[in-house]
Amino acid sequence: MFSKALLLFALAPLAFAHYTFPSLIVNGTTTAEWEYVRITENHYSQGPLEDVTSDSIRCYELDDTSAASAGIATVSAGSNVGFKASNTMGHPGYFSAYLSTAVPSADSESAGLGSTWFKIWEWSPSYAADTGLVFDSENIQEFNFTIPAGVPSGQYLLRAEQIALHIANAPQFYIACAQLNVVGGGSGSPGPTVAFPGAYSATDPGIDINIYSLPAGYSGYEAPGPAVWSG
Repeated sequence: MFSKALLLFALAPLAFAHYTFPSLIVNGTTTAEWEYVRITENHYSQGPLEDVTSDSIRCYELDDTSAASAGIATVSAGSNVGFKASNTMGHPGYFSAYLSTAVPSADSESAGLGSTWFKIWEWSPSYAADTGLVFDSENIQEFNFTIPAGVPSGQYLLRAEQIALHIANAPQFYIACAQLNVVGGGSGSPGPTVAFPGAYSATDPGIDINIYSLPAGYSGYEAPGPAVWSG
């Protein structure tokens, strides 16, 4: 009995582990940790952000050196990119990715300020009355998506996020921002644009939710933030 208790104690941190998104993936190649991703405040603790009104909801940066210490990855518009997590992402949740035009450059502190962010991808749970919410993204270690071909060439911040929903009405935000130089871009006009903080409210249906006890008449997950711009 004693050894079994010790085993359960040892496994508990794995079952409830947190994570960061330190590695950018470009066309199937995983870069070194924090090579192009701004180092985040939780790079040691791996704990989440929980306040949607905090300035940290933008990129969850460690400090004002995070931008300059990361490089700028060159990627082509229309290419496949993604992030690799530091641990298996065992929490059920909603994933999304945003781009923000970087002025004057992706490694500047002013990049990402104001209403400059547009959503390029999302991964919502599916829903059916007989199954409830189903999170196909649970227990993965990386996620991938496409930079829209219509994105104009230039430098951008790429913001990746999971909103973990495993605690009823108490979401956890896992966030990282990579610095990109997009080449071979198109002539699209990305939008709608939003600001972080500001894009989310603590009372948004996709944030203030108990996934284990859905209300009567529930019809499906409502993603927070703007609609996806496909380019």
